[in-house]
Amino acid sequence: MKALIIIPTYNEKENIHKIVQAVLKQDKSIEVLIVDDNSPDGTAEIVQSMMESNQRIHLLQRAGKFGLGSAYIAGFKYAIQNEYDYIFEMDADFSHNPELIPEFLREIKHYDLVIGSRYVNGVNVVNWPFRRLLISYIASKYVRFITGIPVKDPTSGYKCFRKEVLQTINIDKVLSDGYSFQIEINYKVWKKGFRIKEIPIIFIDRRSGQSKMSKKIIIEAMFVVWQLKFFNKLWYFLKKK
Repeated sequence: MKALIIIPTYNEKENIHKIVQAVLKQDKSIEVLIVDDNSPDGTAEIVQSMMESNQRIHLLQRAGKFGLGSAYIAGFKYAIQNEYDYIFEMDADFSHNPELIPEFLREIKHYDLVIGSRYVNGVNVVNWPFRRLLISYIASKYVRFITGIPVKDPTSGYKCFRKEVLQTINIDKVLSDGYSFQIEINYKVWKKGFRIKEIPIIFIDRRSGQSKMSKKIIIEAMFVVWQLKFFNKLWYFLKKK
């Protein structure tokens, strides 16, 4: 069994060494792939230094800041090409607790996608302003209502896939970014009939650095559910133009 944790980064020098070490100590079968979007703060250089003494650390350097969705797509392709069995999404800022990785690995043996959910058992978010929490919670309800997807936290970025799932859903046609990327990929997995499991997590806002959330990301997430529901084929055609 081989598992790969994909961690997209942009200016994460304050977190990157600690998060990689915390992830790797969870299980000897785990490897880490950092997908760095040309961070000007030297994040990639720190990763390169760590790679010299640890073969379980890998790096994809990209020429610019191309976005979260495309970073994960690049990571998924790397994982498939290198024949990893289980592929994780995870943030670099410790908002996703690395100590839950063994639980993901236990559950993924019985499911196709395991999602770390902030809302499966009430609301489990720490250090968010009330307004941001309210927007996130209402957005989750909104997504479920419009699409019908039976996932309580469809925008969660902490998850684990079986390799076969990513090989089946045609990741080249996943064109969203940010929160909407998570919505779109969950929707595709569900529509293909794969087994989805949500496990409770406590989401703790980043320890250091700056949040990547923007109004553009929120607005895109609001509209992507309608595109998925009613205008999927037209949307892909227009996006490719």
